[in-house]
Amino acid sequence: MDTEGTYDARGTRSGSVPRPAGPPPRPALPPRPAEGPTNGPTTLGDWLRTPRAAAEPGLWRFGHKPRPDADPERVPDRALLVGALVALLAGTLVWSLWTNGYVPHSRVLLELFTPAEWWRYPRPPEALTAIEVYNSLFAALLIYVFGRMGNWLEVFRRYAVDCPQPERTLRTALAGAVAVWLVIGTSLFPFFFTIWNLFPLSWTTGNGDRTVATFVNYGLYALVGGAVLWPFAKAGDWLGQLRKRTAAPPAQHPGAPAPVTSPADWPQLRAAGLGDAADRLVAEERSGRMNDVDCVRIRRAWATVKADPSRLGAFTEAVAAQGARACLHPSGDRDLPARAATHDLLTSQVRLGRYPDAERTPPARRGAGAALDPGSLGSSLLAIGPFGAGKTRHLVRPVVESLALQALAGKAAVVAVCAAGTPLGPDDGYDVVVKPGDASSAYDLDLYGGATDPDEAAALLAEAFAGDLAEVDPRRAATVLAQLLGPYRAAHGRFPSVTVLRELLDGSPGVLEELRARLDGEKHRAYHRELDARERQLGTPGDPGLALAARVAVLDRPAFEGFFDTTGQSRPFSLRSLEHPLRVRIDVPERGHPEAAHLLTRLILAQFTAGATARRDRSLFAFLALDDATHAVTAESVRSLQRLRNCNAGVLLTLRALGDVPEQLHTSLLGSVGCHMAFSGVTTWDGRLFAQAWGTEWVETTEVAKHTVFADQPLTRAVHALRKLVTGKAVTTDAVTVRTVERERWSASELAHQVPAGHAVLSLTTVKGEHAPPLLVDLRG
Repeated sequence: MDTEGTYDARGTRSGSVPRPAGPPPRPALPPRPAEGPTNGPTTLGDWLRTPRAAAEPGLWRFGHKPRPDADPERVPDRALLVGALVALLAGTLVWSLWTNGYVPHSRVLLELFTPAEWWRYPRPPEALTAIEVYNSLFAALLIYVFGRMGNWLEVFRRYAVDCPQPERTLRTALAGAVAVWLVIGTSLFPFFFTIWNLFPLSWTTGNGDRTVATFVNYGLYALVGGAVLWPFAKAGDWLGQLRKRTAAPPAQHPGAPAPVTSPADWPQLRAAGLGDAADRLVAEERSGRMNDVDCVRIRRAWATVKADPSRLGAFTEAVAAQGARACLHPSGDRDLPARAATHDLLTSQVRLGRYPDAERTPPARRGAGAALDPGSLGSSLLAIGPFGAGKTRHLVRPVVESLALQALAGKAAVVAVCAAGTPLGPDDGYDVVVKPGDASSAYDLDLYGGATDPDEAAALLAEAFAGDLAEVDPRRAATVLAQLLGPYRAAHGRFPSVTVLRELLDGSPGVLEELRARLDGEKHRAYHRELDARERQLGTPGDPGLALAARVAVLDRPAFEGFFDTTGQSRPFSLRSLEHPLRVRIDVPERGHPEAAHLLTRLILAQFTAGATARRDRSLFAFLALDDATHAVTAESVRSLQRLRNCNAGVLLTLRALGDVPEQLHTSLLGSVGCHMAFSGVTTWDGRLFAQAWGTEWVETTEVAKHTVFADQPLTRAVHALRKLVTGKAVTTDAVTVRTVERERWSASELAHQVPAGHAVLSLTTVKGEHAPPLLVDLRG
């Protein structure tokens, strides 16, 4: 398929096959959440069919079931059940007293509305029937009164009607069976015998005919039982369940396409008339030859076909010939060697943990998963936490791993910068691994970021070499570098190496003269003026050249021999290649050469922001993850972060403390990123800045004041004295005051002392402006 090298494998690897299964195993679909049900998705088809709820930012959408909003008037389960039980016991006691004749004058109303001769002995049958009717009416009144008092209907609704099917049907059927047994199977209530006595005796006895009597009596049982069961059947939707189970499957007419509703059946291809391609992919999925990366990658390729219909033929041929291996990533890889986090590639989400079931957590998020996606990462993320807080394990690696999977699916480009030895995955999980200072590195780093304009290259180097120097103005540093890079490129057709650049900045004797001699006097007159200006500045007070030369000397060390080559003899990686779905890891020499590592980190950040904003094709999400951005944050980099939101790009910055950043940049740094994450162990100084960034909210507070009760009556005083003797507390009354006050979402003290180990407070803002408030996240859940 002609995809301009975006998805097709390289020629040398077009015949490669997936690596054999081995430790660690390569999953065919994302791992299930730890708290998921045991009957969760076990195949790729089940994973595709699992619903993804439309949720707020930060919620794990895979299989998420939104919780209903909390009802402030909802009675707690315990209080509801206790109240229902107490009402049942009280009603049973009253009914027992009534039926056993312990209620005096219980038949006064009945005797007022019936003939007096009915109550003389011997009583006629009509009197017995009247007593049954009277008792039935009293029993109905008793059930109504105590049912209202005990809220029995709410119990039935909460524990039977509100249950999902088929549990709803089973519970209502059980409740109906109990009701039928109480009415017909026992003599506890007189309802059935009252109805039976209302029928003529000749009907119920059949005038001696056993067959007629049996038919009438059993028919009466059926009618009464059906009447009792009817409300339970309606509440449990028994008829609907019966129709669903007995309904015949829809008739399939020859030649008519079967209705397709499952995402696993590729309905988008069938709707476009590509039924054969859809059938091939379905067969690949059912045979286990397709994984989640294949599925999302082919979906991405289909999206490009819809944008450019001229690729339809190539897409169809690739799917027909290669199946799940169609439209491969240029590396030929179909998955990562290992996964350390839970991913859902259909929604581009990575799961970080879960929101605890705590008072601070909104009811809709309690127990739900916490996740990140490009929509949130596009506004950039700043994470603060001390050593050992889990920034790399719980945040950086899951995010980098997620974007690496999306790169294999043709949806993203990711660059991870970390110290050598940081566990961000094996080398074969990346397309490019750059190890400055390591002779075994297969790739070099382009010092100039692929720039061809001397002024642009000078600006990038000035940010890296002088961005953190308070005594050097970055604009003057960029001017000095441009005065040297322009003439050198005009004379040699390339930018200078590190050694030559150091000599030029030092103003070594003969270097500038040699460069001037290589320039044509007429053609390069402007460059001669640049060199003249540079020579006049040499040695003057405030000349940034010496400071720049000292910084360049950090890279002009034997350990970096052969790196930062500009002659074309190495394989340099340039951050101008963000238009391709690359997986890149750069291991800076933090241990052996910390100053060089800091300089390179600033350089990479500057090159990334420049490359991301200069892209013409911004369809890929470009992301840079800095595992330690301690010395990378400068005034210019903070301004550059704000420009990334409109460029489909983002940056992840992790710091041990905000104190590692110049104080004048604290506020602007927090304001330039949309997502903030405070790990356990932050200081109160950092917590204060987070509290200011997150602002305040209106909360309802309840204050209870206890006032001692002073009794005037002797009996009341005696009762109060006895109560105090038993409980040990004076008799008081509560004065409750409810007010609405404005408070910080998280105070500095709470962030410093109330965030447990393995937790973090996360706030999100998407590139569309949607917000998620700062909430506690259990990173181990």
